[in-house]
Amino acid sequence: MPRFVYPELPLDGLLRRAAVRDPAGLAIRTATGTGFTKTVTFAELDSRADRFAACLEHTLGRRGARVGVANVLDPVFAAAYYGTVRSGNTAVLVNPLIKEAGLVHVLRTARAEVAFVPTATAELLVKAADRLPDLGCVVVTDASDGVVPGDALPLAEALARAPERTDLPGTVDLDADACIQFTSGTTGRPKGVRLTHRNLVANAAQTAAAHDLGSDSVTLNHLPLYHTMHLNSGVYAGACQVLCTDPEPLASLAASARAGATHYYGLPARLHRLAQDERLTHDFPGGRRLTAVLSGGTALSPTAARTLRARLGVPVIQGYGLAELSPLSHCQDPRTPKSGSVGPAVPGTECRIVALETSTPLDVYATGEVQVRGPQVMAGYLDDDAPSPVDADGWFSTGDVGYRNEDGVLFLVDRLDDVFKYDNEIVSPSAVEDVIGADPRVAECIVAGWPDPVHGALVWTGIVLRDPTAPGLLDVLDSIVERANARLNDFEQIRRVEVLDAVPRSPVGKPDRRPLRLGLRSRAAAEAAAAAV
Repeated sequence: MPRFVYPELPLDGLLRRAAVRDPAGLAIRTATGTGFTKTVTFAELDSRADRFAACLEHTLGRRGARVGVANVLDPVFAAAYYGTVRSGNTAVLVNPLIKEAGLVHVLRTARAEVAFVPTATAELLVKAADRLPDLGCVVVTDASDGVVPGDALPLAEALARAPERTDLPGTVDLDADACIQFTSGTTGRPKGVRLTHRNLVANAAQTAAAHDLGSDSVTLNHLPLYHTMHLNSGVYAGACQVLCTDPEPLASLAASARAGATHYYGLPARLHRLAQDERLTHDFPGGRRLTAVLSGGTALSPTAARTLRARLGVPVIQGYGLAELSPLSHCQDPRTPKSGSVGPAVPGTECRIVALETSTPLDVYATGEVQVRGPQVMAGYLDDDAPSPVDADGWFSTGDVGYRNEDGVLFLVDRLDDVFKYDNEIVSPSAVEDVIGADPRVAECIVAGWPDPVHGALVWTGIVLRDPTAPGLLDVLDSIVERANARLNDFEQIRRVEVLDAVPRSPVGKPDRRPLRLGLRSRAAAEAAAAAV
């Protein structure tokens, strides 16, 4: 494999480099209504990152701390993210859409000392202050009127307290942690993935190459949150990023045309809705500069992909990756996308398939576990006791099952674990089961994914009732689901429920989801076939 070259820079150095190369170039724009707001140049974004760095240096008085940064779809995230790294601290990504228990777990596990979050998240953190002993400062990023909950600080005040930054940090260890991203585990709570400067800079370069991004590119991000892959690759390439906060898919496509977007990033659920929208005709002004629609998170149905390709006249491509891979490892070639695949490995990345039982490398078309090796493979997990999926030779075991063809194109088949995705979010069955099982009317339960062409999978649960003879069975089930859903995140919401006589178990007594998944797939396929008649 040819050696892949990427800059020997710290993560925030990508932004500094972009600001020097093209200070007046547009870095980020926010699309709203029929126009754009919050337009930021590379020089302005770099200056704002300096202000965040000065704020943290003043607040913490030292380097090496961990700082929670909510990845809201707003330029403020980019400034806080790069500013945190520039100050010599580690950015801990915080999903502002998760609920209190998830927030507490992330920030307590990471031992975050400062958090930059929107008002709604700040309110939850103020309530949970007694469970976050390390969190000494909460900064509210969207408090335009200066009103904040509890002892939190408005962003403007926090930045104003810090003196102008006059010195530059010393030499940065490129193998030091720059970012921590939490991901769902297969049996328990999410684990913190440690990503280094080298991991993230390398993957920014890999993504830019795989997506064919350059300084003349304009990316339209129709996502609920700001993803670091899109941020870092765009800054690496010197591309303009347009953030579309309107959840309506057709409106986002109109914004893409207004912005002159070359790349449109969307979630499968939204792209599926776009494909079904009768207003999306062959002459819809999607933008003459558009070169590709890129889908990520879960697999986009082939039907939706074909419809979008036919109506927009551009390839619809998909990729593959995990938080542990910074996150991208594979991507379809926009010029020759192979249907049903996730494409070849991105530059500088090796991929192999190994036997599930022996880890012996397999030949092409043989199905086994997917392993990846490259500069984007994580440094490790926050929990030092957690078993590492990276072997002594640098091969990362993904836990996914697939095969490769003779051209090195990867096809995914199944997941070794029991987790599944709803849209772009990973659902942990055990976490949902804990919530359902807390209901005194539930004796035991089991959760699995019900295949869905729009969202990837829906949460299905089978429940064993303590009193199966109680009157009003349907009302009891509805009540159990309503109570559980009130405590679950949106992507964890229970959408299908059934009564079971017993939870299927393996010979050693563990819940056995494999035959359950096969049965659900069969039933889902039968329902879809019946509906199509």
